[in-house]
Amino acid sequence: MSEFSHLNAGGEANMVDVSDKAITIREATAVGELHVSKAVIDGISEQKIAKGDVFAVARVAGIQAAKKCADLIPLCHPLALSKVDVQFEVNAQLQVIVARCYCKLSGKTGVEMEALTGVNVALLTLFDMCKAIDPGMHLQNIHVTEKKGGKTGHWKATDAAGKA
Repeated sequence: MSEFSHLNAGGEANMVDVSDKAITIREATAVGELHVSKAVIDGISEQKIAKGDVFAVARVAGIQAAKKCADLIPLCHPLALSKVDVQFEVNAQLQVIVARCYCKLSGKTGVEMEALTGVNVALLTLFDMCKAIDPGMHLQNIHVTEKKGGKTGHWKATDAAGKA
């Protein structure tokens, strides 16, 4: 009935059967931005955020979120991730913190949703830890930048803004 992979013949939600897919190394990276005030940038650089080391806590939160993706996103397969890496870059001039989440496994399905979940929760954790200083922060430009493995092979995002 449907050309959508997550709907069965009756149009009902359905988890895709990946039983017959080959096990390959799958990798994905997602990024996102948290736009903040100068006060947040200063607080982080001077290690004066009342809740502590914001990047250490947000890194662990992002890793845990990637591991729990199937519990959060309906129809995602539970995956045995072999690697999750969450990194941050502060651009004081633009008043933005960029979070990047990389996920990897040997499996039958991709890890894009895990990378996206990891980057979102990392950014949300940063927001939570800094909201007393700047409740006007906002998340922006969250997207997958690269994926490898499976039948589509290597894919890399490019757009007019030069994201990659």
